[in-house]
Amino acid sequence: MQHHILILGGTGEARNLAARLKGRCRLTLSLAGRTRNPPEQPVPVRVGGFGGAAGLEAWLRREGVTVLVDATHPFAARITANAAAAARAAGVSLIALRRPAWQRHEGDRWREVGTVAEAVAALGTAPRRVFVALGRQELAPLLSAPRHFYLVRSVDPVEPPLALPSVAYLLARGPFAEDAEEALFRRYGIDAVLAKNSGGDATYAKLAAARTLGIESVLVRRPPVPADGITVASVDEAVRALAHSVPALSATVSAERGA
Repeated sequence: MQHHILILGGTGEARNLAARLKGRCRLTLSLAGRTRNPPEQPVPVRVGGFGGAAGLEAWLRREGVTVLVDATHPFAARITANAAAAARAAGVSLIALRRPAWQRHEGDRWREVGTVAEAVAALGTAPRRVFVALGRQELAPLLSAPRHFYLVRSVDPVEPPLALPSVAYLLARGPFAEDAEEALFRRYGIDAVLAKNSGGDATYAKLAAARTLGIESVLVRRPPVPADGITVASVDEAVRALAHSVPALSATVSAERGA
C-alpha cells in the first residue's frame, strides 16, 4: 500500500516536517492561501480551502490519503475542527502537531482571557499605548476601544485600515529578537502587549521584552484541540508518530536515533 500524507500547513512546524519527510513518501503540503507571500516551502504545495469538512473528506478519499497531519496555527480552530471531522468520516489517521503554549515566568505581568474582545476590554478605560500582535483578521474588536493608541504588527497589510483615531502599522515576519522588541516598545512608549498565546520561539521575544520593561501582556488563550487522533508537540514527535503508520518512515526514524 502506498501511503499518502497530507500536511495542513502555514506554520514553521509544517514547513520543517515537510522537509524531514521530503523524498521519503508521497506527500502533499496544503496552505490556506491567506498570506500573500508565504515562505518558500521544501515540497510542492496546494493552495486554497477544501470547502469545509465535507470537501476535505472528499479530497482525502479521492487522493488516497492515509494520514492527515494538522500542523496549522494553534488558533486555526475552524480548520482544525474540519480536519478532525474529515479524518473521522474518511477513516484516515489524524495527527495534530501543536507547539506548546507559552508559560508564565517570574516577572511576567500576564492576564489571560478567552477572546480578543475580552482582551481589548481588559486594557481598561484609561488611554493606553498598545502593541498588537493578533493577526490582521482579528482586529475588529479594537474598534470598540478607540481611546487607545495601537501599534499593529502583521505579515500582510491591514486592508482597509482600521477606523481608529490613533493607530500605526508595522509589516514584519518573525523571528524577532528581544533587544529589537525592547527598542521598539521604548520608541513607541508601549505600556501593554495584546497577543495570542501562540507558543513557539519565533515571536516569543515580545513577551520577554515586556517582562524586562515591566509591561503588562494580555494574552488570548488558545482553543482546545479536538480529542480525535494523536496530539504531538514537536516535529520530532510527529515523525515518530508517523513512523507507526507509514512503514517507509521507520528506517528514517531508526537512522536518526542512531546518528
